Amino acid sequence: MNFSEVFKQSNQLCKVSPDGKYLATCVQYRLVVRDVSTLQIMHLYTCLDQISHMEWSSDSLFILCAMYKRGLVQVWSLEQPDWHCKIDEGSIGLVSSRWSPDGRHILNTTEFHLRITVWSLCTKAVSYIKYPKACQKGIDFSRDGSYMALAERRDCKDFVSIFVCDDWHLLRHFETETQDLAGLEWSPNGCVLAVWDSCLEYKVLLYSLDGRLLSTYSAYEWSLGVKSVSWSPSSQFLAIGSYDEKVRIINHITWKKIAQFEHPATVESTKAVSQVTNFVSLINSLLLPHLDEICSLPVQIPVVKPDPDRANPKIGVSVLAFSSDNHYLATKNDNMASAVWVWNMQKMSLEAVLEQTSAVRCFQWDPRHPRLALCTGNTKLYLWSPGGCVAVQVPTEGNFLGTQCGSWLEV
Repeated sequence: MNFSEVFKQSNQLCKVSPDGKYLATCVQYRLVVRDVSTLQIMHLYTCLDQISHMEWSSDSLFILCAMYKRGLVQVWSLEQPDWHCKIDEGSIGLVSSRWSPDGRHILNTTEFHLRITVWSLCTKAVSYIKYPKACQKGIDFSRDGSYMALAERRDCKDFVSIFVCDDWHLLRHFETETQDLAGLEWSPNGCVLAVWDSCLEYKVLLYSLDGRLLSTYSAYEWSLGVKSVSWSPSSQFLAIGSYDEKVRIINHITWKKIAQFEHPATVESTKAVSQVTNFVSLINSLLLPHLDEICSLPVQIPVVKPDPDRANPKIGVSVLAFSSDNHYLATKNDNMASAVWVWNMQKMSLEAVLEQTSAVRCFQWDPRHPRLALCTGNTKLYLWSPGGCVAVQVPTEGNFLGTQCGSWLEV
């Protein structure tokens, strides 16, 4: 594995363009764009203030830079470096800015979620969407970019509005059967919208594009409920991570549970596990291909007892990630912060437990191959695949202080 020289960045703002040709990094108020193949600087842009958020357009032709403290958004063009756009939300403020799927509209959410402003780069037209709800995931676009689902809060009730992204007209508007809607997400095929309630009530609702309620799923009552939700790339499965430290897999035919993955403190069943991998032996390694320590059963996973007196207890499954080929599901149970669990979705069983010496900051699948990258805040990058494991020493001063693994290149 080869490494480039170290490039400066601020606030972990470093992203590869969707077409894989460019690398954009932010250093304070400067935006630097490099060619991925040569890592030579292609463009250097100067913003009006320190950049809080940076995002590529879907066609990799524009870059959005948001400065939330000043309520400003600046847009830069790679094809026309002299062209730029400035959006000023004024006194109403700005808390979020993002591209629409077509890469020609920008959606700005104002402070206190009073409204969403849709700005067109082509016609300079402005549209307003009222009553957006401040929640975990209140807005989502269908994979093909045709529709936008938006969570709304009106008269102490939850609603979902579905907009057509071509001209932003309202297609459907319906009330949801939630007490306090926490998030929504389209299935990858764009046919079903999953909506889930806050952690105080275990409820996941499945809606069709026309607003019909297809099914409701609830695993239990009177306890903290849903913590994370993720669709499989094929739209066949919906994985639901819960505060009870379990993952439930829902099928797309009957919308019933077909499997349940638990995260026990002791892994002891040979039927449930094919590999428990411990990276402790790799700590002093530079690059040891396919070398891992297969622990003998039973294996004890370190557990941290959460503080019941603090909000947002560190317990339950907070992260779910499917591999691009639908074959694997990686999960993290918050009170077992040093372990990542990999499940085989064909066998519906545990494939591996990747135990680290410190808490896992993040993990991410390769977009084309069943290969998982994870980091723990030290100077190592850890890779897992069905063939084995590798720990790579990254030649840099200090540790990875960020909470993200970065971006895979689709090559």
